Amino acid sequence: MELLKEIQKQLAEIVKEMSWQDEYVSVVNTRALSVDEAIGSPERQDYPIQKGKEVMLETTFKGSKGQAFTDQPGNFTGTLEDVINLELKSNFERAVLVATLNAVLRFQGKIDKTVHCRDKEPGICAKHLVDVVRERFGNPRIAFIGLQPGMVEALSKEFNMRVVDLDPDNVGKIKAGVLIEDVGHTEEIIQWGDIVLATGSTAVNDTLSGLLGTKPVIFYGITAAGIAYLNGLEQYCHCGH
Repeated sequence: MELLKEIQKQLAEIVKEMSWQDEYVSVVNTRALSVDEAIGSPERQDYPIQKGKEVMLETTFKGSKGQAFTDQPGNFTGTLEDVINLELKSNFERAVLVATLNAVLRFQGKIDKTVHCRDKEPGICAKHLVDVVRERFGNPRIAFIGLQPGMVEALSKEFNMRVVDLDPDNVGKIKAGVLIEDVGHTEEIIQWGDIVLATGSTAVNDTLSGLLGTKPVIFYGITAAGIAYLNGLEQYCHCGH
């Protein structure tokens, strides 16, 4: 929670710097997108959002859009001041904060990939990630946090990896030849791996800070875009918009 509170403070500093305290100029609207709005029609049908396990929240600020995955859908309309004052006690509130930060930084031109890729692009992204990992790290053992089926399938063909996931429907199953393990094994798996690839949704479920340590960490997806920018973290999002 300390990291999320710090992110809230960072957003507050931006609001103050830009004189966006005025209610009229600082209104944000956040809503849950349909599956088609979020990712279109990808080549595979087993992404968590398609299975109803996640939703995509999208915040609009001054015409700029920022998104964040969460398992708690909802709608929110308020000012940036309201977002800054959220208690962050639920995944929904944390997703509103993260999506709003992405939208604000997108409006400022600080980040440019805040909208999820669609249709064939998730498959293209997964294949490109294999090349990125190979070029940067050689043949590492990968600790993969949060099942992203396209990426796991592409990476598992080339690298030794272990995967943890929150969804009990996935735990204990074999996906692309890899056993999906319970999040209780996260610390052990991070110690085992040479690098960590983690979903940006860890910011929403308040587990992101626990991943930071001695191993290189890359957060995949659009959710962590703003957090990565402000805090010097590495993000991978090849096909984001």
